[in-house]
Amino acid sequence: MGRHKHYNVYIIELSKDVLYEGKFKKRNPAYIPGKPCVYVGMTGLDPDLRFDRHKAGIQSNNYVKKYGLRLWPDLYEAYNPMAYDEACEMEVELGISLREAGFGIWQA
Repeated sequence: MGRHKHYNVYIIELSKDVLYEGKFKKRNPAYIPGKPCVYVGMTGLDPDLRFDRHKAGIQSNNYVKKYGLRLWPDLYEAYNPMAYDEACEMEVELGISLREAGFGIWQA
């Protein structure tokens, strides 16, 4: 099952208002003011459908539901689709690289 290449990573831009959330700020001590805040995830669904589900409150992340603005396909499309294990790794790698660039990051 893990070998089927139908998994996707995705990145959702979050409103800067997420920075008022203590838990988000605490997880991003190296955040550079002015840089974007994003949610990084992976799914077996199409990223557009997954974003819609987040916003509708279906298996959603609270930060995405409340602060999610839009998908940011320029940051992830080149990697999709991939096998489950690859998607899990890529989700972590994307989060690390964006955090190192000063982004505010949330991952499930």
